Amino acid sequence: MRIGIPRESRPGETLVAATAKTASQLAALGYDVVVEAGAGAAADQPDAAFAEAGVVVGSADEVWSSDVVVKVNAPTEAEIARLRRGATVISLMAPARSPELVEQLAAAGVTGLAMDAVPRISRAQSMDVLSSMANVAGYRAVIEAAHEFGRLFTGQVTAAGKVPPARVFVVGAGVAGLAAIGAAGSLGAVVRAFDVRPEVAEQVESMGAQFVTVEMEQEVSSDGYAKEMTAEQEAATAAMYDEEARAADIVITTALIPGRPAPQLISAETVAAMRPGSVVVDMAAANGGNVAATVKDEKVVTANGVTVLGWTDLAGRLAAQTSQLYGTNVVNLLKLLTPEKDGVLRLDMDDVVQRGITVTRDGATMWPPPPVQVSAAPAAPAAAVVEKEPPTPPDPRRRLYAAGLAAVLFLALATAAPPSFLPSLTVFVLAVVIGFYVIGNVHHALHTPLMSVTNAISGIIVVGAILQAPIDNLAVQVIAGVAILLASINVFGGFLVTRRMLNMFQKG
Repeated sequence: MRIGIPRESRPGETLVAATAKTASQLAALGYDVVVEAGAGAAADQPDAAFAEAGVVVGSADEVWSSDVVVKVNAPTEAEIARLRRGATVISLMAPARSPELVEQLAAAGVTGLAMDAVPRISRAQSMDVLSSMANVAGYRAVIEAAHEFGRLFTGQVTAAGKVPPARVFVVGAGVAGLAAIGAAGSLGAVVRAFDVRPEVAEQVESMGAQFVTVEMEQEVSSDGYAKEMTAEQEAATAAMYDEEARAADIVITTALIPGRPAPQLISAETVAAMRPGSVVVDMAAANGGNVAATVKDEKVVTANGVTVLGWTDLAGRLAAQTSQLYGTNVVNLLKLLTPEKDGVLRLDMDDVVQRGITVTRDGATMWPPPPVQVSAAPAAPAAAVVEKEPPTPPDPRRRLYAAGLAAVLFLALATAAPPSFLPSLTVFVLAVVIGFYVIGNVHHALHTPLMSVTNAISGIIVVGAILQAPIDNLAVQVIAGVAILLASINVFGGFLVTRRMLNMFQKG
């Protein structure tokens, strides 16, 4: 079978469905691959790169007459007409919001596979295009916001005064939201985030952001997506959104509900109350937006100086990486659809992943698919274990007996030992106790830089051993020699480690 990769017809589109690397991987599955000339130019994938990878660069007619056509955006009516009957088209389709597209695919007698309908289950993660693109878009949203903000994200204390860090508020902690949190945090901003799914709080906090809580009943999601809020939840969160947005310098919204328009979360009154110079990036602009002032694919500056960005091509602004990720998702899907690696696509309707992405099949409408239950809830607690009777505690008198015996032995040793023994033993015991508490209370991560300096204290041991070496006693001389050797290694090793650590901070 032949796979065709066309040039995207959407105005301004920079992505391509396969890079030279992923196209060669498709060929390794047994397919003949043809890429339309100029298809990857905007994604840093020139025709020469495909040719070097052994992929045929052909005309649009060759591509659209292929058995399988893989593209990024949903095919237009004109493009569907170019598909031959019985062919398969793979792309983003948003079938829940595009019933007319489903009808057109069925009428054309083609099989339509929606890359954005991959169920969110563990084994399908490698094919999840929405997550791949959302990850890039979340990062890019912060970059766009930083450009419009025009000020530092990180706080600084300088001779000219103190610069406070930027405050970023992220609405939605899905893939895009977490990517935005990570990017903003790495730039030094103070990040706060909210999501109606309580189970994501740990993920938010693990990335260094503060999870904003609201006094309301929140349900754990059953499919990994946020659910539409009830009227009570909307009322409880409205005040929180208003307060957080007013206090923030940057607001990034990512809230989406599968198959429905985006919920409006930030009202016009809230935007009007934000500080001049603040920036809002509405990542849900393609579905109507989360912000009242959002205009799709436009930059809006309000009367009070707040910039609202409604870009829908955030992932496309990093075209090379996004195309590579999209192409890899396609390769992983076709590996599933080509189990024999013989270049023949086979659809198994008993597989929940393949059934979930199938919109039409040979002219028959297959949408919507049966629901796939994906629980994001924490595992149920294990059955209660019958508690065993606690072991009988040891007799406390044993400790008293042991302490008494040790005291008697120490007294006998002190009586028989020379007068200089007791002061030396006292110093030794105190040194052990102090050393244990000093080093034991230091975090493990600080042991290397701490010991690289404090091991120089071993010089005291060297001095003490040198003073003991002249004593006319073979045992004392041997012990003193060993002490000098080991302590010297400790001293010079400590300074060596310190030197190597300092070299890490030197340029060149």
